[in-house]
Amino acid sequence: MERRTDDDVLDAVGPRLRVLRRDRGITLADLAATTGISESTLSRLENGQRRPSLELLLPLARTYDVPLDDLVGAPRTGDPRIHLKPIRRFGMTFVPLSRRPGGVHAFKMIIPARPEPLEPTPRTHEGFEWLYVLNGRLRLVTGERDLTLPPGEAAEFDTSLPHWLGSADGGVVELLILFGPQGVRAHVRSDAHRSDRAGGRFPARD
Repeated sequence: MERRTDDDVLDAVGPRLRVLRRDRGITLADLAATTGISESTLSRLENGQRRPSLELLLPLARTYDVPLDDLVGAPRTGDPRIHLKPIRRFGMTFVPLSRRPGGVHAFKMIIPARPEPLEPTPRTHEGFEWLYVLNGRLRLVTGERDLTLPPGEAAEFDTSLPHWLGSADGGVVELLILFGPQGVRAHVRSDAHRSDRAGGRFPARD
């Protein structure tokens, strides 16, 4: 296998930062306000016109809440698991968290920010889905139900019902999803469990 040179590694940082920012739905102005790095510096960094440095990458890693190694594409050590690539579909990003031939599959799903929330376009497919909202406000439409879930709330539903997931207010939404083929459900045990098969919801326990 051909080894990458230091220049190769540094040249790949800018495009990786641009993809990460766009996937999160963050503007350069927002990022500048959060990190204290000027918009022009951030733009040149993403375009490869500015060499990345530890001084620039540390606040970016904190803002994106990712390891510094992820920003520079460093190989992972001490971790034998296979790291799967994100999947982009229907304008959203799905990050696989598991890899198994059958049963329930786990994903992290990122819905990007938009100037205006989208109108629901429900779809159907076989399977059963369980989700938990990490950040943002999720709008979940299942059948005739139209729910808004804030961080810390969860829902499960039969995907053979017309359903749609989107941002309730146009902001970024991050959630965990467990998806199983038809007849395979995630087993949830909780005294506070209150759900039904048509878009039920239940609060996270303290």
